[in-house]
Amino acid sequence: MVAYKRDEIVSASDVARGFSTILNNIVNHTSNRLAISRNNKLEVVILDIEEYERLQYV
Repeated sequence: MVAYKRDEIVSASDVARGFSTILNNIVNHTSNRLAISRNNKLEVVILDIEEYERLQYV
């Protein structure tokens, strides 16, 4: 199981309200990854494309 820091977890509602900011943080490497929670359950992780591609070829 992967552990996430508090600042790496964002609610789905916050993503819906601030997607542009969240996307910019990932693209600009302000954040490496974000876990999105819905009903207090982690559902999805957003990664930048380079990290995703790196994981595909490991």
